[in-house]
Amino acid sequence: MNLTINQSIYIHFLKVGSISNSSVLQIGSTGKMQSVSQLYNTGGYEAPAEEATPEGGPEPLVPLSPF
Repeated sequence: MNLTINQSIYIHFLKVGSISNSSVLQIGSTGKMQSVSQLYNTGGYEAPAEEATPEGGPEPLVPLSPF
């Protein structure tokens, strides 16, 4: 059985709280979704990286909320 879906999506406002490694953000339709989770240590690291510190740079063109 073949099914054809035609749709138009108009997004006026979209607020995403957070996206993590196992999150899925979907807009539209899908026939079948399968979850997959892969973790690779290609650099052979044995400890977490040090915390990043922000450097002074140009202000963003669009002001972003801190939350």
